[in-house]
Amino acid sequence: MADDQPHRISGITVTAVRLLLSAGALFAAGTKLREVSLNVVDNTAASKLASIEVSTSTSRRLSTEAGNDHIESLHSDLAARQKLFDDAAPGEIKYWFEYSGPLQKYFYRYSKSRKKADSFEGRDDSGVTSSRFVPRPGGGEDYEKVDISDLSTDVGKRFKKNCATFGAFDSENGAVDSYDKCRVLFSINTVGAGAGSVLLWETKPPRSYADEAAKPWISEQATAATSLERGLAEVNAMCVKGAIDARVQVLVCEPIPELWTNWMEEQLSGCSNGDEGEGYDIPLQVVVMSIPDTADTCHDLKSGFAEKKQQNLILAPPFLTENEGATKNQEKSKDAEINPAVKTTHPDLLSSDYYDLYVAVKWSSLVTLRSVFAFSQASADLAAAAASATKFEHKESPLPNSSFLIPSFVRVSYVSEENNKVAKWRMHGDFFHPAAWEISKDSYETAWFPHSLSSGGKNNLCEKGSTSDLKCGQWWLFMEEEQMPTSPEAYAAMKSPPVVFGGSNYAWMLTEQQRKELVKYEVCKHSLGENTKEKAITDSCGPQARGVIPLGDMESFLVNFMPNTALGKMHVEGKRPGYTKPQMTVEERAELRERKQLKGQKDIEKALFDYNIYPAALMHKDATLKAVRYRDNRVEKSMKIKSGYYDVTITKPRDAVWGWCQAMVRTGLCTLHAEYLREQEDRCLESCGMRLDFSANE
Repeated sequence: MADDQPHRISGITVTAVRLLLSAGALFAAGTKLREVSLNVVDNTAASKLASIEVSTSTSRRLSTEAGNDHIESLHSDLAARQKLFDDAAPGEIKYWFEYSGPLQKYFYRYSKSRKKADSFEGRDDSGVTSSRFVPRPGGGEDYEKVDISDLSTDVGKRFKKNCATFGAFDSENGAVDSYDKCRVLFSINTVGAGAGSVLLWETKPPRSYADEAAKPWISEQATAATSLERGLAEVNAMCVKGAIDARVQVLVCEPIPELWTNWMEEQLSGCSNGDEGEGYDIPLQVVVMSIPDTADTCHDLKSGFAEKKQQNLILAPPFLTENEGATKNQEKSKDAEINPAVKTTHPDLLSSDYYDLYVAVKWSSLVTLRSVFAFSQASADLAAAAASATKFEHKESPLPNSSFLIPSFVRVSYVSEENNKVAKWRMHGDFFHPAAWEISKDSYETAWFPHSLSSGGKNNLCEKGSTSDLKCGQWWLFMEEEQMPTSPEAYAAMKSPPVVFGGSNYAWMLTEQQRKELVKYEVCKHSLGENTKEKAITDSCGPQARGVIPLGDMESFLVNFMPNTALGKMHVEGKRPGYTKPQMTVEERAELRERKQLKGQKDIEKALFDYNIYPAALMHKDATLKAVRYRDNRVEKSMKIKSGYYDVTITKPRDAVWGWCQAMVRTGLCTLHAEYLREQEDRCLESCGMRLDFSANE
């Protein structure tokens, strides 16, 4: 551990576990508690791709050595796709052949009279990890199969290297081999969780069933318990995998019954260390964020109270306690107030410890192992680009106005029976399309970051070749607007903006190194005073951190809003996605009316313009074509830049390999199997967002 950073605080003792303390008693407590009160802190072209051999004998990466069994299944999938094309009639349109997801039932309402759940069938080809269509924790079958704790595999080595390099571990002065597990804090904001109009904590926890098949289906709109249960199951699955040491901090407005605390602890059985007894380490802590005077404000979803408290807990900037007396357990000093490495929040709080990764979510957001793995890799990729000796000086692509970039998440929701009917017109055939409602195509731009490819930690994959090669890197989406939720969260976001511009208050992550940098910015901003204008803050402290998403792993950053009731709601006037370009929406609507394409179909026109429903598949297409068109306008006239996948009409067949590559992209394999897909020439590079000029034709 570095000299400027205190040692990690020891685990929770059994003696302290059963205590429920008031605010006054908290200051006298010397151990971490399970429940505390928180008033102490305020391609290459398709022809080249088709040359990929199904045989597993042509490359080291195609071998099925230990830990690489997944390669065989990938090639079996490619062989099956190719056979589908080969067996098709010559004139048959093969556009839909690439979508091979299973037919699934979408349960959306329980009928008391018939005593069964209503459903309709469809396929979810989006690649988004949802609570509905991915029933098991982990982030999908591919992430379930891979053991990220196995250091004999490339995946395990890379994940450990990323955590050790950018987390709280002193990688400069300690060997990474001595690093054990990735320490992750999950902070869960439960404000607004309920069962209908009743607070969740006033009901009973879900029953446990030895046989999962006997468990009755409960609508995710009926109670928040189903969403909370799935979220905790995801954390528990990460612990069971063995590569992550997780701690969970549940944020509430008022003390909750011990029955619920015990239930949540049971859900995290895989995260507990040892048997009950002396030194038993409990992974759960319930934090009461308010005092009686502020409880009503805490419960108010428009106040932003809980969002701000969650930010303060994770960032722990020194100015939070600058007006408080020194605690008995932690002496304050001038250095501690200005040093972002030192947390001055109360030591009884789990969040006052130091972690490699911090994960902040609302109870309704589904964060999985895939989300954590993707964030870890994207952070390493950005760090590799920043540390590269290559300077990006010429206009290959537009750039964000901040050099401090942090991978960020966007929430998506599925259609449900509680949605406005206009949302259902955005479904295509029998396909389910999870859609965002807080961003639109005008909310972001795309940029090419050279050398933004890490093989683990600060090791830059591109520097194995020429350091002047700007064509080694990947495409990124960077946010040009703040995300715009609907009411009441829109008002909460105004009161307590996300810590990253373009990020979300309802699903965000930080490495320890990113936390330190954000604290520096917050300290500088705080020193200027509350009423300082934005320009003055930028001049003194630099631009605010900006949210980015890797194009080749976009779906891993789309987080399922589990109640699935978000689509088909109107935004607050003046607070909807695309707010920086309102005239464009007006012009598009006028053009549609002029063409008379929707003559007499006012409801569909409303669905297109008055409601913001942005399907994940459309987002991927829009982002890719933004990058393609930008590059096409800036290359030699003799060269034409096109997307080998999207610049094809639906009546023309795409090569089977394109569907294979796109399926891997959607399910997050460009990141999970990076050694196979990044380090091989002409293997899905364009689909994975790692080809600067896409399918360039002379």
